[in-house]
Amino acid sequence: MLVDSHCHLNYKGLVEDQADVLARARAAGVGTMLNISTREREWADIVATAERESDVWASIGIHPHEADEHPDVDTAKLVAAAAHPRVVGIGETGLDYYYDHSDRARQQASFRAHIAAARETGLPLIVHTRDAEEDTAAILRDEMGKGAYPGLIHCFTASDALADIVLELGFYISISGIVTFRNARALQETAARIPIERLLIETDSPFLAPVPHRGKTCEPAYVADTARFLADLRGEPVEALADATARNFFTLFSKSRRAA
Repeated sequence: MLVDSHCHLNYKGLVEDQADVLARARAAGVGTMLNISTREREWADIVATAERESDVWASIGIHPHEADEHPDVDTAKLVAAAAHPRVVGIGETGLDYYYDHSDRARQQASFRAHIAAARETGLPLIVHTRDAEEDTAAILRDEMGKGAYPGLIHCFTASDALADIVLELGFYISISGIVTFRNARALQETAARIPIERLLIETDSPFLAPVPHRGKTCEPAYVADTARFLADLRGEPVEALADATARNFFTLFSKSRRAA
């Protein structure tokens, strides 16, 4: 079974055709999908999708791009929303200094609020980081010193140095379709050496369609293409990689295993 550990089923490009998107994913062998939230106004719809579809789970969080617009989303609000039985993760959250759509101090404060929610609930933290490796690592380390919490770096495109730091912290690393891109040599080298027991795969759909679908709207079915490429890159049978990454998902997102 394949697991798409990060998708946006309620985003434009997928939501209009959601039933067929889900059907294509299931036909491709995708048995579980985690539907990720990025803004508070999405939470109800994302949870409703998870309530309706037994193989879809939900996360609760605020993307760093949206931090300025959500000053009132604190740890208590995140913890309360995450109590829903179909919510299995906190995020996506983190830091994005590439676009700087939100003030950096506000991004950092929101990031720390999410970490506190992950610590309090025991649900995994889903981290987005772009052009912010130093601050991401510093905050993760500082907060880990206040008490352990589980988590992963989603759509990993960062350096080997950050990979080593987050693995040392006990995090998982999720690889998207970017790994199939011709110019992703550095990422391919990192992906080849991530311990199999800490590896996840995702689409981040509707974005980042892998080869051979580049230029199309990405969807969860395409996680199969990323799995095939990654298995070949690592010299592993694709069935073994699919099974391992699915097992890792249910280990990390253990609430989904308990609720299933």
